[in-house]
Amino acid sequence: MSGVVIMLSGPPALGVRLALGALRSPLRRPRPGVRFAGAGDRLVLPGLRVDVDRLAAYERVCGFPTGEDSLPLTYPHVLGFPLAMRIMSGRGFPLPLLGLVHTSIDITRHTALAASGTYELTVFVDRLAPHRRGTEAVVVTELRDGGALVWESTSTYLSRHRTEPAPGDPEPGSAPAAPDPCPLPVLDEWRLAADVGRRYGAASGDRNPIHLHPLTARLFGFPRAIAHGMWTVARCLAAHGTPQAVRIHAEFRAPVLLPGTVAFAADGARFELRGTGGAARVHVSGRVDPLPGGRPR
Repeated sequence: MSGVVIMLSGPPALGVRLALGALRSPLRRPRPGVRFAGAGDRLVLPGLRVDVDRLAAYERVCGFPTGEDSLPLTYPHVLGFPLAMRIMSGRGFPLPLLGLVHTSIDITRHTALAASGTYELTVFVDRLAPHRRGTEAVVVTELRDGGALVWESTSTYLSRHRTEPAPGDPEPGSAPAAPDPCPLPVLDEWRLAADVGRRYGAASGDRNPIHLHPLTARLFGFPRAIAHGMWTVARCLAAHGTPQAVRIHAEFRAPVLLPGTVAFAADGARFELRGTGGAARVHVSGRVDPLPGGRPR
């Protein structure tokens, strides 16, 4: 383990960190080769217990069963998000929080997680990585029970800025990749209400204005409010089902406008959320793989 370890007495106030990050965003000018001196520094929150009322609200909006003594696969991300925002809204973080796009997440759950348990939560930025469209921040979240690592995730967040083209990159204006010739079979269609973003925001604490109302979303270039990326993957996993010991990978490929209709498609380990109609746009794609053994480490 490298970097500074900072022990917290309670979770950071998420609304304050989002507001602070928004205020500092215009002052940050990312560029190729940008570095973060705090990479590897860990925020650690011991003695974490889950608010069962907020958990129930989260389960309802995402489609998970309610009333069970079990954390949904994606819920530890919600617990860790305020810590991640404390790091990324801090003075030393070089990427603007406004415009930062969650592009992918990998989650590994080593064993079942009791909602009534007491956990230790750790979050850190592992590194900044060059991307053909800018710079990605790689954020790691870990959940421990009695010292054993029981859940972990790696998220990538993209900050777009000018870059130098690398050998082999496609030329600007080149044709997009051809669609998958064997799309996954559609299992269900979901009509999404306009308030999905507000309901998820209330349950998760993530009240980013692009998710709440058409007027605030338009300030950031969207015609309507868009669904949270983590809501879309949670909703897919609730429909797909997962074993207790599991590894998932998901990529956020296009925003979901609210209200709207989307199609859930799956076949074996793979799943997708896409638009409806002929040239349906893929919003989320991913896969679910059982984890051999399933013992915490």
